[in-house]
Amino acid sequence: MTVQAAALRERLKSARVLVVGDVMLDRYWFGDVNRISPEAPVPVVKVDRSEERPGGAANVARNIAALGGKVSLLSVAGDDEPASTLQRLLLEEGVDTSLLRDRDFVTTVKLRVIGRQQQLLRIDFETQPSHEILAAKLADFEARLPKHDVVILSDYGKGGLAHIQQMIQTARAAGKPVLVDPKGSDWQRYHGASLITPNRSEFREVAGSWQNEAELTHKAREVRQRFGLDALLVTRSEEGMTLFGADQSWHQQTVAREVFDVTGAGDTVIGTLGLMLAAGQPLPDAVEWANRAAGIVVGKLGTAVALPDELFA
Repeated sequence: MTVQAAALRERLKSARVLVVGDVMLDRYWFGDVNRISPEAPVPVVKVDRSEERPGGAANVARNIAALGGKVSLLSVAGDDEPASTLQRLLLEEGVDTSLLRDRDFVTTVKLRVIGRQQQLLRIDFETQPSHEILAAKLADFEARLPKHDVVILSDYGKGGLAHIQQMIQTARAAGKPVLVDPKGSDWQRYHGASLITPNRSEFREVAGSWQNEAELTHKAREVRQRFGLDALLVTRSEEGMTLFGADQSWHQQTVAREVFDVTGAGDTVIGTLGLMLAAGQPLPDAVEWANRAAGIVVGKLGTAVALPDELFA
């Protein structure tokens, strides 16, 4: 490890990131597939083990904690067993967690059935949180904001960021960079953010298709200006990722040696990016580190994290 990398690794320990957004619990059932059901032409999975991992915004926070950063997570969850499990898992991973519990809300759970290392089925359990509990979260956000260097808003479209525009305005007024992982085509709600991190499909949904790099750059400039963004990072799967700033763009080729599972890779990108910015890294350098981290996690199964020894190797 170089002297500069060692110093950066040390600075990560004092970097402070506030993550707000939609949390979920990822459950995995693993087993063998040896026969087809006599009831229907579907495989029969004999489950022999299970795993539970934080997902959504909780996975963003988990990635930051895994790299040694100080992270607080603010979200809404149900008053149920999955929320208690999430709280326990996040505590074990060193995430300062505030889950506002709503009795009328069911914590989002994504159950994946894995047979022979292949995902065979996913079952989702989810509802929308109440407006009252979201208003309480906004007050909590304003109280926590001064103690953090960077804000990440992780939008999974589950209703947990109903007040996102007010959060962006409040954070920017306090001089805090705001990074947004977007969902859907209504990007007006992200107006004024420092940076958003759509994947290729999400960007195409808003900007339309492009035929070459010049056209992509033109569309990125239009989108950035339309929504008052300082910068735009488009993650492009096997093509790497491209950062579009006010005056120029930077492209990072993918560093993944082997792609096993892209689940949660976007969480790793924005989590690493936010942590690096909180540690004082320039934006292009932070994107390079985020690209490295993404290349690590896609080689793992399910929602995963990049560890310091892996990232700084």
